[in-house]
Amino acid sequence: MGVTSGLVLYAVIWFMTFLIVIPIRIQTQGDRGEIVPGTHAGAPEQHYLKQKAVITTIAAAVIWGIIATIILGGWISVNDFDWLDRLPDPE
Repeated sequence: MGVTSGLVLYAVIWFMTFLIVIPIRIQTQGDRGEIVPGTHAGAPEQHYLKQKAVITTIAAAVIWGIIATIILGGWISVNDFDWLDRLPDPE
């Protein structure tokens, strides 16, 4: 895995993790009972976005480390997913 591949893998993992972390501990205007006129009751009142970005960065780094170790260790390769036998045999 090259540097670019590693960065792309980290970015994909980061965004997937961020989408999972976003709804955790969200407080909507409807939950707090203070709905601003012209907004939806489901609009976030407190979103803690900075804390969620930090948590996402740490979690994504751990997940990326595990996946990078598996890929670089050779435990799983592209040939393991070649179910139609189109790739040449590894030597």
